[in-house]
Amino acid sequence: MADTTREPILEVRNLVKHFPLTQGIVFRRQVGAVRAVDDISFTLYPGETLGIVGESGCGKSTVAKLLMNLERATAGEIFYKGEDISKLSGRALKAVRRNIQMVFQDPYTSLNPRMTVGDIIGEPFDIHPEAAPKGDKQARVRELLDVVGLNPEYINRYPHQFSGGQRQRIGIARGLALNPEIIICDEPVSALDVSVQAQVINLMEKLQDEFGLSYLFIAHDLSIVRHISDRVGVMYLGKMVEIGSDAAIYDHPTHPYTQALLSAVPLPDPDAREGRERIILTGDVPSPANPPSGCRFRTRCWKAQDRCAEELPLLAVPQRYADADTAVAHDSACHFAEEKPQVTHA
Repeated sequence: MADTTREPILEVRNLVKHFPLTQGIVFRRQVGAVRAVDDISFTLYPGETLGIVGESGCGKSTVAKLLMNLERATAGEIFYKGEDISKLSGRALKAVRRNIQMVFQDPYTSLNPRMTVGDIIGEPFDIHPEAAPKGDKQARVRELLDVVGLNPEYINRYPHQFSGGQRQRIGIARGLALNPEIIICDEPVSALDVSVQAQVINLMEKLQDEFGLSYLFIAHDLSIVRHISDRVGVMYLGKMVEIGSDAAIYDHPTHPYTQALLSAVPLPDPDAREGRERIILTGDVPSPANPPSGCRFRTRCWKAQDRCAEELPLLAVPQRYADADTAVAHDSACHFAEEKPQVTHA
């Protein structure tokens, strides 16, 4: 469980990433920008899992790359234990990366097919020799294989000899090698079968309890995010539109986009399906190179009014719930945020 009484282990403030759009071959000039991530802020506490959800193209994976400094932020700050790591490079960045590791989306392309499993899991020790185990490195690799539920005897096998779920376990073992404090999981189970997804998620929960890990868990499967997350943030077109505890987001959503997402989740109970309103959004997702003015969701929102085009809504507790001491009082970026009970997720 997260310890929210302590200082956050990771704090993101006003993070921005714009990818330039250029024209010309010899004389290149910038004619615009894709606003992949546009002024988002959140915190991650020790031992916590923060889930980030949203449809494809909303900027979730870009956030993950920014946190790892695989992409440089256009603006904003990323604080790890009080230190801004967004501008670090060289040895300083390498030292921070020991404590912030990543599990990638595709278990088939994130493992080098020319390397054995032992070499893949042991590679972090070559990059960070100060963290290498004293003595036999192979013994530590075998131990990591055992921790993620794989036979240590597989150490000399190659990635193509494993199933998708086994490959993702290898990726998790590699992420655990340096004993990090934070693991950024970029859709780690989206390429796996449902039964294998459950195995990997249960493994990640077990490892979190065992090693005190903090997870930033990015996915578009709302059911999986609820299963593993303590808090959930919802992204739309580069913006964070709602964030709160898992109970607040799933049982008391106040932003229209979150309500529409939850209404699309299939329910196994036929009686529950009968009484639930399905919210059908009209229109296409606007281009991040030319987002709408004001609220970015207004072009598809049934509540949109003139104010939505003129004024950007702040991510804050809605005024009508400011004095409420319930889960409905959580941050929501909507001028007309209110609970819509029939879309709550069973």
